[in-house]
Formats: sequence, structure tokens, C-alpha cells
Amino acid sequence: MTEQKAEGAGRTRLEPLAVGLTILGAFLRLLPHPPNFAPAGSMSLFAGSRLRGWQAYLVPILLMAVTDPLRVMLFHPGHPPFSSGTPFIYGSLLLSVWIGRRWLENPSVARIAAAACAVSLQFFLITNTAEWLLTATYPHTAAGLLACFVAAIPFFGNTLASDLLYSGLFFGLYAWTRRVRGSARALAAK
Repeated sequence: MTEQKAEGAGRTRLEPLAVGLTILGAFLRLLPHPPNFAPAGSMSLFAGSRLRGWQAYLVPILLMAVTDPLRVMLFHPGHPPFSSGTPFIYGSLLLSVWIGRRWLENPSVARIAAAACAVSLQFFLITNTAEWLLTATYPHTAAGLLACFVAAIPFFGNTLASDLLYSGLFFGLYAWTRRVRGSARALAAK
């Protein structure tokens, strides 16, 4: 079986390693971190690339639904765990899964980096459009939307840095673990 076919075959069954790394991403959200420096987008990108069918979409959303209230309890007691912006955030994460499914069936460093950048950009656009639509912070005009985007630019750097870092971490750990496991099987077969 060629390497390309082997990679594609990984999406035909549930793979504990891919699920475990996706869960790791969710629980890394529970560590203290700067604003928007969290693995949610890269976790969803990785799930889209490595988990099969509906599981690729369901696992990250379930993990977010579990860890959002935990984050609030740990870092923002008294605040509601979900807001009117939550559907936009979760929709953005589903789009990240879709990007992973379409762009990263056969991942390479360049593809992973490009996909992580796309994930960061669409998250920025969707969540800040939601902020503009759902709050009275900015006037509901084109100038208000532009002001909202400009005010969010400092947060975009953290989003992009975390998506690049955590995507590298998840895909790198996945590739390294599969390589080590394959080498161990080859040695055992001798």
C-alpha cells in the first residue's frame, strides 16, 4: 500500500491516536493562555483531516461544549458559559473541520501551514462579524464593521500564532507517533 493510500485509509475507521490528540487539544484550552491563543481552530483542523465522516465534525464540537463551561468555571466564574456568539464560534470550528477534510487529506508542512492560516482568517472574519452584528459596541454600518475588524487585529496575531503552533504540534505528534509505531512493528516482525 502506498503512503498516500495509507493516509487516506486512516479516515475510514476511528483511530484512537487521532481522537486522543483531538481530546488533548480540547484540554489544552483549560490551561491559562493569552487571549485567542488557544488550540480550538487547530484541534478542529486536525480532526477534519484525521477523523472520519461525522466524527470529524461531532468530536470537536462536543469537546468545546464540555470545555467551555469548565473554562468559565476556572477563569471567569459568574459568567455564562455560552453566549449569543457561541453558534458563530462553533460554526467557524465546523468550517475549520471542513478545511481539514478538503485541504489535508494528504498533509504536508506547506499545506498544514496554509490551512492553519485559512482557519485563523475565517475565524477572525466570522467571530468579529458576529461581534458587530450581535452587540451595540459598533454601529451597524460598513464603517462600524471595519472598526470592529480593526479593533480585533491585535487578537488575530495570537489566533494565527496558536493555529500555526498547535497545528504543527498535532500533525507532528501524529506523524511521529505513527512513524515510531511503524518502526516498532517492523522490528517485531524481524
